[in-house]
Amino acid sequence: MKRLPYLLLTLMLAACSSIDCPVNSLVESLYEVCDSTGQNVKMLDTLSVFTTNANGEQVLLNKGTGLSQFHLQVSQSHPEDILVFCFDLVSVQARVTDTVWIKKEDHPHFESVDCNSAFFHTITDLKCTHHYIDSIVIINPSIDYNYETVHFRMHI
Repeated sequence: MKRLPYLLLTLMLAACSSIDCPVNSLVESLYEVCDSTGQNVKMLDTLSVFTTNANGEQVLLNKGTGLSQFHLQVSQSHPEDILVFCFDLVSVQARVTDTVWIKKEDHPHFESVDCNSAFFHTITDLKCTHHYIDSIVIINPSIDYNYETVHFRMHI
């Protein structure tokens, strides 16, 4: 009988604990590959994407083939991400690289003390070289947990 209050307290604490962490806690941008008319197409060439950080070069996408869309992680603490897109051209057995600069604002996002911390982002500017990529357009500047929202349209 002396244990009953402790048992009730334990049950009440367990009942009040509700962790609503998002299932998809990755904050990634979604790129859509299009032709010059804006129609979604699959790339015939192989794509790898790299960035640099304090630890050196980091691979964001390694040898993707047949891509019509792809996700890339966004840095959490840099005002600008510099991405190197490496295209291995199947038809001529050559490699072409383009550099993309993405300026952004980082916004800390808090769900609960039980969840991982996250940063959401607002894209403020975008530019790229034009060796293989014809252009990249910002479709939706707000990057958050929604992995189905297209953020960039890349015309090749």
